[in-house]
Amino acid sequence: MFENESSSAEASADKEKKKELSDLKIKSFVSLFLGLLIVWGTFPGIMNFAPNIIKDYYVQFVIATVVQFWAGWQFYQATIPALKNRLANMDTLVALGTTVSYIYSLTVIFYPALFKSAGIQAMPYFDVSSIIIALILLGRYFEARAKAGTSDAIRKLVGLQAKTARVIRRGKEIDIPIEAVKIGDVIRVRPGEKIPVDGVITEGESSIDESMVTGESMPVDKKKGDKVIGATINKSGSFMMRADKIGKDTMLSHIIKLVEDAQASKAPIQRLVDVISSYFVPIVIMLAIATFVGWYVFGTQPVFVHAMLNSIAVLIIACPCAMGLATPTAIMVGTGRGAEIGVLIKDAASLELAHKVNAIIFDKTGTLTKGKPEVTDIVVTDSTVANFVTRESHHPDSVGTVPSKVKNLLPSHRSKNLISSLLRITASVEKFSEHPLGEAIVKKAEAEKLRLIEVKKFRSMTGKGVEGVVAGKKVYVGKILQVHPTGVQARNLEKQGKTVVYVYVNDQLIGLIAIADTVKETARQAIERLDKSGIDTYMITGDNRQTAEAIGKQLGMKRENILAEVLPQDKEEKVKELKKANDVIAFAGDGINDAPALAAADVGIAMGSGTDVAIEASSITLVNQDLNSVLRAINLSKKTMGTIRLNLFWAFFYNIILIPIAIFGRVNPIFASAAMAFSSISVVTNSLLLKKQKI
Repeated sequence: MFENESSSAEASADKEKKKELSDLKIKSFVSLFLGLLIVWGTFPGIMNFAPNIIKDYYVQFVIATVVQFWAGWQFYQATIPALKNRLANMDTLVALGTTVSYIYSLTVIFYPALFKSAGIQAMPYFDVSSIIIALILLGRYFEARAKAGTSDAIRKLVGLQAKTARVIRRGKEIDIPIEAVKIGDVIRVRPGEKIPVDGVITEGESSIDESMVTGESMPVDKKKGDKVIGATINKSGSFMMRADKIGKDTMLSHIIKLVEDAQASKAPIQRLVDVISSYFVPIVIMLAIATFVGWYVFGTQPVFVHAMLNSIAVLIIACPCAMGLATPTAIMVGTGRGAEIGVLIKDAASLELAHKVNAIIFDKTGTLTKGKPEVTDIVVTDSTVANFVTRESHHPDSVGTVPSKVKNLLPSHRSKNLISSLLRITASVEKFSEHPLGEAIVKKAEAEKLRLIEVKKFRSMTGKGVEGVVAGKKVYVGKILQVHPTGVQARNLEKQGKTVVYVYVNDQLIGLIAIADTVKETARQAIERLDKSGIDTYMITGDNRQTAEAIGKQLGMKRENILAEVLPQDKEEKVKELKKANDVIAFAGDGINDAPALAAADVGIAMGSGTDVAIEASSITLVNQDLNSVLRAINLSKKTMGTIRLNLFWAFFYNIILIPIAIFGRVNPIFASAAMAFSSISVVTNSLLLKKQKI
């Protein structure tokens, strides 16, 4: 009952968020369209091609009013309580600047005599107020759309759970909804099915694909008494299990909770512009008031008009057009530049923070490695394999070895064919297997274009291997059957983090095939470049220490930075531990089990080939799979933040020069608006230069 109420509340909140996002989208794009219409009718040069109706000041007034009080109403909603609490932020600055620009333009249209009496030729500037509101809303829409992925990540995690379970009730097997499963229920799990809940195998054995939870690509053999995890996939055998954990107590539910907590606890970045605004707004208001009072008391006739125009000039010069554009334009160009180099930035906060990263934790499987088992070594141990050599055999000698004692049994030109023959025999039998290791062997044979041999009497022995009759001989592929002199060679392969498969013909060992998840081509280079940049690199994995260190050695990674045998639910804790020792931590991963760690890190980086959940929980996605792009993302952040700082300089440069002139001199609001426009052009131009910079 309570779960249904909770789900209903979540659905209602999710619906409300979608509505808010939709409203923001409509307001941002409509206001941008309307603002550009006003620009078309007022900007020198292009206004010559505009229809007369767009040039009409009264039409511009109507359009600007819609933008100001419909699209821009949220700025007023945020400003009023802020002023009550004596606070000022970006919303206050936008509301103040656009309102002054709007009211000034309104005065120009309806009270032109006021300006004529002072000898001033005035014109409205509705385009300024409208474009500021439109661009700031557009930036907020893109950021809000990116953040909306949080609930999507949770929904996708929930969707991984099995929908039904086959339980034994009153001696019969019946399918029931997953919610109806009780602790202690006996459940049958058939090949290819998802395991419904966490529990223990009570009968049978199988090979389980736990990559969804552990991230490790190699399947795990399970037998009676072994624990199994809900939502993982049963690859081969059928077994019975006892339900030990259901509902919110399962590991999948625990991962979902970790993701929710990590994302909720992520503190928002306090923007530099907000800090500046908190000081700038009160100062500008006080200067404008002081200017009005000064000119009203000491100015020339008509004192009221001059006092009003000069105080308005101060506010227009201080209008946050350039300041409002400083961050969003740089962020938009920066994210666009990132997309060009295969780096997708989810939100502005991540782009701002990435340049501060001083340590990166890489998940092993699927991030540093390819995430799929591949044949790495083929070792022939007996010349019996020669009996299977045929003309269509190829030579995968790049991964194969033939001991000298075997080579001596055959002419040298045929010894290479032994490797192909061993691969061909093994792949012929493994073709009927559903085991991932068997799939790796078959793929290798297909890559070598080997023609497979007909297999009879195929049999799969869960947890042991497979066998069949090939060319009248019994072939067994799987675990070692008896002690053999090649044991030393096998152990050396295992020390390298590889899984060794033994091949027997008529109970005689004829060869070994080593299979492993291989390191990505760009991984070592990426680690070296990050280390040279002064960024500490770590590898985290659920694998045993021996396998982890073997991979770490290939990557040139420090032994103390290899975090092995880390359970999925503990990855987030490791991130938190390292955050205490380092200022800003990034986590790079691709699996569902990485989602809590990705969300907990200051910057989460997901592989483009990773799961949807990992991508949604991260803040940066590497589409091109090139790990060198991690450093590119950091460099992009540095360049973007440099551009933002320079933008803010240009935004204030004109204010610093012209505000004193507006206070002590007589500045036509037209010139004030022109200065403001020029500062905005400087900001936009500087942001566009980011596209040309080398990342």
